Amino acid sequence: MKSKRQEKILDLIRNKIIITQEDLQAELIKQGFKVTQSTVSRDMKALKIVKGHDEKGNYRYVAGESSATESGSYDHYNEMFAKSIKSIDYALNNVVIKCYNGMASSACVILDKLFGDMMLGTLAGEDTIIAVTRSEQGSEALTEELKKLL
Repeated sequence: MKSKRQEKILDLIRNKIIITQEDLQAELIKQGFKVTQSTVSRDMKALKIVKGHDEKGNYRYVAGESSATESGSYDHYNEMFAKSIKSIDYALNNVVIKCYNGMASSACVILDKLFGDMMLGTLAGEDTIIAVTRSEQGSEALTEELKKLL
């Protein structure tokens, strides 16, 4: 039952604009799945579903890592990251990434996935991400890589 429910979740977020977990829960219930909000939340975490912009610019839930695996590339991550970012700069061993309001969390998930090996860790707020590297040279290199995506 879990795998069928998760398949349906992926199908729904690909074919409908789903903005909240409650919307997703309601759609699943319409499809005959008896689910609680906490079940939906766990499934979304397992499926690595994040909020981001789709190819038409709609802000909605989108499939994370599973989509990259299916497509064989990370192009959608690069595009979603680029659409979320206003500016990137560094000071000492910190990279500061300014995002559009509400986009920092989604962009941070992508940042961790694509550049996790270049950082000690990240912290996302509402519109800002701080990435900590081992050195100023590491911050400079990360900043250069990130700016290539914009």
